[in-house]
Amino acid sequence: MNDGVNRTAHQTDELGAGTRRGSAIVVTVSDGVIAGTREDKSGDALATRLVEAGWRIEARRQIPDGVDSVRDTLIDLAEGFSGIIVTTGGTGFGPRDLTPEGTREALEREAPGLAEAMRLCNPDGLGRLSRAIAGTRGEAVILNTPGSTSGAVETIEAVLDVLHHAVDLLAGGRPH
Repeated sequence: MNDGVNRTAHQTDELGAGTRRGSAIVVTVSDGVIAGTREDKSGDALATRLVEAGWRIEARRQIPDGVDSVRDTLIDLAEGFSGIIVTTGGTGFGPRDLTPEGTREALEREAPGLAEAMRLCNPDGLGRLSRAIAGTRGEAVILNTPGSTSGAVETIEAVLDVLHHAVDLLAGGRPH
């Protein structure tokens, strides 16, 4: 795929010589955003938080809810990409909340520990209702987050500390 997405996980930049930055893509899954009846607040908040944590936002996508749209987008974005792909939206119990089903069809391997950590970050909150999953495709780590702004940021923060290592492992950073 030649969509202008930078396909590297390391760079030397304004953070300092040899500072490692990861590549990230944010995908908002929302019929309302596509229809123009909702703002993409959770996508904006995720992108801001990821940049604050040292990730480079290589692309943003907004897609409608549905198994096919999620699956096809994730497969397309993961092709030749090394980094994280974070979705926001479609992880609840609503009839159009099908992000986990589409993600599952795109994944090569699931990473239940990431999804569990994301759900447990707020044990007294609505995270317990999340059906979000996480896993890998190629050299991409794919993570589902809720569509609420606070929920999306809170859940990604629960795993930020391990994501660079996960991407490095996928890229062969620690051969066995």
